[in-house]
Amino acid sequence: MSRSPLPCRLAMTAVVVVACGPGRAIAPPEEALSLPADTLNVGWGQLPVAAPLGAGRWVVVAADWDAAVIADFNRKTIAPLGGAKQKAYRHPFRVFVAGDTIYLADWGLRRTTVWNGAGTLLDSIPAADALRGGLPSGKDAAGQLYFEVKPDPGRDGRGNADSTAVVKSPRSLARFDTVERLAPLDLRQMQREQNNRFERLLLSGSDLWGVWPDGTVWIVRLLRNQIITRSPLGKTSRGPELPDPVYEVTQADRDRYLQGFPAEVRPKETDFPWAIIHPPFLSAFMAPGETIWLEKSKPARDSVRRIQVLTRTGNLSRVLRLLGEARPIAVGGEALLLAEQFAGGIRLMQVRIPVAQPVASKP
Repeated sequence: MSRSPLPCRLAMTAVVVVACGPGRAIAPPEEALSLPADTLNVGWGQLPVAAPLGAGRWVVVAADWDAAVIADFNRKTIAPLGGAKQKAYRHPFRVFVAGDTIYLADWGLRRTTVWNGAGTLLDSIPAADALRGGLPSGKDAAGQLYFEVKPDPGRDGRGNADSTAVVKSPRSLARFDTVERLAPLDLRQMQREQNNRFERLLLSGSDLWGVWPDGTVWIVRLLRNQIITRSPLGKTSRGPELPDPVYEVTQADRDRYLQGFPAEVRPKETDFPWAIIHPPFLSAFMAPGETIWLEKSKPARDSVRRIQVLTRTGNLSRVLRLLGEARPIAVGGEALLLAEQFAGGIRLMQVRIPVAQPVASKP
């Protein structure tokens, strides 16, 4: 399994690659970037999730604060989606954008609310009871919804070893079809209060996925560190394996994770099962232009993290290099949205994506 580095104050780098097709992608030279200038601060505790709304505008969701906001870097404002007195959502936790429409998942009201970019409520989609209350994670141009259906772990957690399914359904939720299955979680048997339980290894990874407007599902596979695509007709294609080093999970990585708990309730290291190595990627974003942006893993003591930009066919086309602790949370057509924790909350930073440098031709 492969691995690689990333988060801000930045020095990013863009890279153009010449590798294509199955095999091993080739890493090219890098190109430096300037530091981000646009910043908005919010008093949240955990890193939020986000989606792009156009030039300088993002919808950002902080589940730990029950907040869904529009972050507008043009006006330097942060405003609640739907206004301060809205009652359409209670506990939002996930957001995606299809075209210029916002889809906000809310576990409190068990539904997904649908909004336009101006913050007007358009529709709501109930939780799918047939999928144990599942809420959609994506939508194609034909209106079909896409869900991630996790296995039922059961009382001892053993069921987590089963595969998660990517399922599609019409808007009516009248039919559900499995499109693809993701890799099972990495588990270890742990003893809890004289009972054995199967629990996920901390700092391990999982397959990530999304759907393009034409209904093609893309999946970033953990095992071979590559993208595969599944067309609406069932045709599967594979990109090259990505060139990442393997990073061992060290004591510093475990300490960094445990420091995320308040001191008075901080667990002991031996309370958890730990992964042996870091996954090759932490998150994946579908950007305008049908590119996939992968946030790569890095050791706790490494100040450099990389973001790999992949084409629709899974070929590596660029690499952005970040210095510091900021992490990417969304990608737009011209900018990247980063989030960084600090003593007062979360710092949102907008960084312009550089124009790709052409590959020099050989004489």
